[in-house]
Amino acid sequence: MDDQHPTAPAARAAGEVSEVIRPAAIVPEEAARSVLVELALRDVTNGGVWQAGPSLWTRWDRPWNGPDNAAGAELIGRVHVAYGTPTKYEITIYRVTVTLFGSQLGWSVESLCDEALGHGGLRLADLPRATLAVPPPPFRG
Repeated sequence: MDDQHPTAPAARAAGEVSEVIRPAAIVPEEAARSVLVELALRDVTNGGVWQAGPSLWTRWDRPWNGPDNAAGAELIGRVHVAYGTPTKYEITIYRVTVTLFGSQLGWSVESLCDEALGHGGLRLADLPRATLAVPPPPFRG
C-alpha cells in the first residue's frame, strides 16, 4: 500500500474502524503548512512514524529501514486528505481509518487525527467544517 494505491474497501482487514468525516474537516492554511512540515520531518524513512502524501497520511508503529522497506512496521491508521480544497492552501480531511492493530493499541479516529493535527496546534473536534450545499431538486421530466 502507498499514497497512490490505498487499500481497496473489499481488501481491508476485519476489525478496521473507518469513519467518513461529515461534514469534512478543513485544516486552515497556516496550520496546514505547519502540519505538512512536521509530518515530513517525522517521515518513516527519516526515523519517524508518519508517511504523508497528497491524498493519504499513514501512521506506523515504528520507523522504516529505508524508502521501500517497512521492515515489519505495522500500520496504525490512515487519514484520507485532499490538498488545495476548499481553497488553494487548505487541506480537507474526509475519511479516517484505524486498523485492528491500531485499535488494539488504543488508537481511535480522533486520536489519530489529533496527533497529526497537533503539529498545527489543532484537534479534529475544533476544525471548521465544510459547508454542505443543498442538493438540487429532483429531475422531473
